[in-house]
Amino acid sequence: MTRSFVARCGAVALLMSGAGCAAAGRPGEASSYLIVESFVAASGATATTFGGTLGSDVQTLVNASINGVDMRVPTVFEDVGQVRFRLAMKNPSLTAAAANFITVSRYRVVFRRADGRNTPGVDVPFGFDGAVTVTVGSEPISAAFTLVRIQAKSESPLLALVGGGGAMAISTLAEITFYGTDQAGRDVVATANISVNFADWGDPE
Repeated sequence: MTRSFVARCGAVALLMSGAGCAAAGRPGEASSYLIVESFVAASGATATTFGGTLGSDVQTLVNASINGVDMRVPTVFEDVGQVRFRLAMKNPSLTAAAANFITVSRYRVVFRRADGRNTPGVDVPFGFDGAVTVTVGSEPISAAFTLVRIQAKSESPLLALVGGGGAMAISTLAEITFYGTDQAGRDVVATANISVNFADWGDPE
């Protein structure tokens, strides 16, 4: 590919959103790609209540009976994310076939702060890799996975928030990168973001 061809392709991409040059702007050799239609998360303390921002509770008091005595027991829950994928073709004039279906197999979560203080284990929780398996075909599909690991709430910097009653908080942006392949083994990557605010939030009764 010559430089002149690349220059012409870039110029066309600025003028129109056609298949040829515009499609070349998407990385990877696969002819299909992933669209993240939606991304929501839920605190482990209220795992069925999803929202566009996560209030991650670093410690939750739950009701329990111990030796016949009712009490509130400190507990830690992991938090879950739920993503909805849709498949699209780089050439919009083509219809996706089974060979274009994309299987997502793993993901990576990285936390960042707006103030630029991003040292893992000091300013933000450690990033991590996780496994999730879902195949995106002709219809949109959702998948759930761990967004905040349980061990992160027992490590710095989240451990220092315990007992703060919500007065202390760490606000982050979680970037989640999903990795998959089409059925020919060609790599596909998609990214989603969500705000995650860590604190010792008020606990449900």
